[in-house]
Amino acid sequence: MKKNDEFEIDITDIGNDGEGIGKYEGMTFFIKGGVPGDRILAGATKLKKTYGYARLVKVIKASPFRVIPKCPISEKCGGCQIQSLSYEKQLELKERKITENLIRIGGFSPEFIKEHMSPIVGMEEPFHYRNKAQYPIGTDKENQPIAGFYAGRTHSIIPNTRCYLGAEENEEILNILLSYMKEYKVEAYDEATGKGLIRHVLIRKGFTSKELMVCLVINKDAKKDKKGIENTWIPKQEQLIEELTHVPGMKSISVNINTENTNVIMGDEVHTIWGEPTITDAIHVRDMQKEGYPFTGDALTFKISPLSFYQVNPVQTEKLYSLAFEYAGLTGNETVWDLYCGIGTISLFMARSAKQVYGVEIVPQAIDDARENAERNGIENAKFFVGKAEEVLPAFYEGKLDGERSDDMLHPDVIVVDPPRKGCDEACLSTMLKMQPDRIVYVSCDSATLARDLKILCEGGYQIKKIRGVDQFGHTVHVECVALLQRMSNTREKVITLDVEMEDYHRIVNGGK
Repeated sequence: MKKNDEFEIDITDIGNDGEGIGKYEGMTFFIKGGVPGDRILAGATKLKKTYGYARLVKVIKASPFRVIPKCPISEKCGGCQIQSLSYEKQLELKERKITENLIRIGGFSPEFIKEHMSPIVGMEEPFHYRNKAQYPIGTDKENQPIAGFYAGRTHSIIPNTRCYLGAEENEEILNILLSYMKEYKVEAYDEATGKGLIRHVLIRKGFTSKELMVCLVINKDAKKDKKGIENTWIPKQEQLIEELTHVPGMKSISVNINTENTNVIMGDEVHTIWGEPTITDAIHVRDMQKEGYPFTGDALTFKISPLSFYQVNPVQTEKLYSLAFEYAGLTGNETVWDLYCGIGTISLFMARSAKQVYGVEIVPQAIDDARENAERNGIENAKFFVGKAEEVLPAFYEGKLDGERSDDMLHPDVIVVDPPRKGCDEACLSTMLKMQPDRIVYVSCDSATLARDLKILCEGGYQIKKIRGVDQFGHTVHVECVALLQRMSNTREKVITLDVEMEDYHRIVNGGK
């Protein structure tokens, strides 16, 4: 076979980036736009020894799971990769992805996973669910400003102001910004030259409060005049503010300073140019054991800044956190550590039913928000630490941090972890095992790193009791998970064995040192 050769192939699976997967004459092919169950005509684009990539030329026989996507550019845009697949099939594939990772990476048996995993929690309405969107700003061939999303694996912007996953107000806000840029000739940032002003626009919405936030990421040094009053950050700033404040619910308009030549979207410096520096939103606890998932108890309210980590799907977040709360099994007497706690969302849920909660988060502003959120909700039994969980927890355990260090803190009843996609650091996992909590509740956004970490924790003396997927990101390949681990009676022996194995591992890696 040569590049551009065409061939018929059956699509049998979906890859990590949403591409269809099939086999032709013993070779595995990855084909963007292919849906499991399709028979298609494909054209080879890149060939390796045992696998290749191809483009979809024509659908010969459509899969029974293929649907017409709502978004006309869904196949070009990198935002949602599998909108052409029926939602029911999406859930099935995501549940299978979790299962296969637990078996292949975690080493758990299919029978064990079948016994301990509950059905995935899906959405009632898998559109317009995102409360946060970050749109890159660029220019088209006519040098006109555009907003949209990057095409998959590129920094080429696909123009689009109507995203079917984002809040419906986003389109109006983007059109206001683009009209302002055209009228006043405000330049978009150019990655190649490092010139231009507006790089991205961040839009956040409180789905409960209906409050809106707009933050412009700009390529401009922070300067102040002699009186200490901030300059106008963008040309004709008042005109843009005037237009944006006409959007119902607008509460916060700010600029974020980012002058670095980097792929990181947001800088560390934020300046409010109109309204409040934050918006608020509320999250309920749901009873996941009852049909319809009714709310239980009062909602907690949270302050959200442009830099805050806050789950992007509010309806599914309530289900996700409610599962974590259920798995923690709190009675009011427990001490809880919440690692990677963000603005304290999980911490404060736990604090309402625990004796004491300690949260750890690397972003100082998030910890400030967490403390303020605790005060806002009248919660006094939550304490927060700034730093990396993989550094704070070992330092605390080894007595290297000043301040309170009780036996309850050293040996908590429950540890909750909600790490980034890379999973937990080895030092964090090792310290968790030494602290020997009765239960570990692991919230994960990547079932592959979850499986890896669960294997380590189970080798260290824990057993998986429950695991369940939650679809936070409909029409994408991503899926969240919650797992409950229970400490076994012979944990101390297991921890000692694991420490010896880690010492051997590091001795080999470091050349015998």
